[in-house]
Amino acid sequence: MALTIITLIKQVPVPSEMRMGEDGLMDRTKAKSIINIDCTFGLEAGLQLKKQNPDAKLIVCSMGPGSFETALRTAISMGYDEAYLLSDRKLGGSDTYATGLAISTMLKHLGFTKDSKEPYIILAGRQTSDGDTAHVPSQVAEAIGIPQATFVESVKADGSGNVIAKRIIEGGYQMMKLPMPCVISLTPTGIPPRKPSLSGAIKARNLKITTFGIDDIGLGTEKIGISGSPTIVAKVVNMVSERPPITMSEGHNEASLVDSLIANLKKGGNVMEKKEAIAKKDSERPDFPEKDFRNGARGIITWAEITNGNVSRPSLELLTPARRLANQLGNDTKVMTLIIGKNVQPLARILIEHGSDEVILVDDEKLEEYLVLPFSSIFEQVIKVRKPEIALFAATTSGRELAPRIGMKTDSGVTADCTGLEIGEYINKKEKVIYTHILESRRPTYGESKLATILGFVCPQVSTARAGTFEVPERVEGKQGIVSTFNPVLKDQDFVVEILKTVRGGGGLQNLFEADIIISGGRGTTNDNLGLIKALAEALKSQGVNAEWACSRPVVDEGVAEYARQVGQTGKTIRPKVYVAVGISGAIQHVAGMKEAEKVIAIDHNPKANIFHNADFGICGEYQDILPELIERVKAGFTFGIEPKKTF
Repeated sequence: MALTIITLIKQVPVPSEMRMGEDGLMDRTKAKSIINIDCTFGLEAGLQLKKQNPDAKLIVCSMGPGSFETALRTAISMGYDEAYLLSDRKLGGSDTYATGLAISTMLKHLGFTKDSKEPYIILAGRQTSDGDTAHVPSQVAEAIGIPQATFVESVKADGSGNVIAKRIIEGGYQMMKLPMPCVISLTPTGIPPRKPSLSGAIKARNLKITTFGIDDIGLGTEKIGISGSPTIVAKVVNMVSERPPITMSEGHNEASLVDSLIANLKKGGNVMEKKEAIAKKDSERPDFPEKDFRNGARGIITWAEITNGNVSRPSLELLTPARRLANQLGNDTKVMTLIIGKNVQPLARILIEHGSDEVILVDDEKLEEYLVLPFSSIFEQVIKVRKPEIALFAATTSGRELAPRIGMKTDSGVTADCTGLEIGEYINKKEKVIYTHILESRRPTYGESKLATILGFVCPQVSTARAGTFEVPERVEGKQGIVSTFNPVLKDQDFVVEILKTVRGGGGLQNLFEADIIISGGRGTTNDNLGLIKALAEALKSQGVNAEWACSRPVVDEGVAEYARQVGQTGKTIRPKVYVAVGISGAIQHVAGMKEAEKVIAIDHNPKANIFHNADFGICGEYQDILPELIERVKAGFTFGIEPKKTF
């Protein structure tokens, strides 16, 4: 039986050309468009699979306006055989839930179902640059009813109906075996995409692209478009730098530049002017009737992810917003935490002492390692019984694939990668009603240039929170809470994916969240494989300072460092006392991960680098000259103003 390889792609606007419309939402109509970068790695992965399976057929699919044909023809020119576009005005404004539903309906219309006799693989990019949610691959997999693997670096078919995938996880990777059909989403750490060929370009020019409307594929309007989507974008605002103007070092050589930095640190740098927010007047709130949309759903549930036998730090961080949301909702709103694994009961006390009112245990030896199929099934069953109004997940690699799968099961959608969570209200001027007790999920989007407020109107309102954004709540030893056991119904098909190997290194993951100083290297520091970056961190450690090294996304993409070390929008958000950015250009995606640092020191040879607009102190110079001088100063006792830990 011949293999079919289906790759999903999206054409996205260039973020720098996006403009905000008069309604406060983004207008992409005048922005130039390109194939989403992550999608190009999915395209290349399909072509690589074709090499292994010469008889395989390559299909490319997309959803969007007619202009998306440009992207589809590019895929054909790269080597794909067929192209399909789902295009209908009624799809306009669809959220990720509605998008996943629509794409999966088109694929099922083409004959690709969970019961297909012919083997097929669906490939996709990890996420899109205009949304950065990483939801759609999981939602397509759930809607079709097939297994998935996300954040995958490499994939191959084993010749016996299975797919072998290398999946990135916090601190390492997993080797997984998935049966076909399945969905695989690729990270940009795979094989770089090839350029179109001349013969391919000729083929693309002449090939007819099949375009479907929703009527063609039998899709109704109930769950698509703005009116059918369970979530909406309520507001978008520009994001601005929260730091005062930078204080640059002055000098004629590396020694004098470092002297200047030390002097500037002692002075304290510039101060940001405080601007008072203008409170909204009560008179602006229309006199509409209030409506509680929750239909009896109450309480907040979080997921406790287990890593190396312990509750992960991002899962503990979730309890900070969960507790605050519960207090805002009032009426003794309860915070519940679901923990799934093997021999996990001892961890319940930790969760209660950090803020959970109740820990729900699912303990089974088959659940020792996270697997999206059984874990999403368990969560769905718990939600049906407990009926929470809000469900929160950490935006880890596992959380970012689990939450959208659950959101598809519950028809509630998901808001991704949130940095702010509050209880508010929504004034619906069309219906002349005010929806109350609604979760306002705030998340950076469009390359971190905008901050969007997302609202969900189906419970549970599901959101993922960016790791490192919230503090771990203070542990109250002896705090009492409820520990209950839940016995889910699990089926054999929940365990069709096999984990062949799990590799977790020291990775520095935990210490990135706890370090006082982080030395981070960018693309400009890879000449010595981050040797000087690591040396500066080690010099600080030898002085008794809690220091660690990290990197930007290009360093991970080039294979110089592991994903666990990545700081930024698609990596970690950290909050050290001092963050030293070396050879980092300052892309807004990276700034998103470092902006919580108390002080940022930037070192770069380019005086116009954007990093200098997002730092407190700066040195313009070659890092190969500056870092050795800094290392010598550290060895002599300089610690960037951080008090070393005393040893006795």
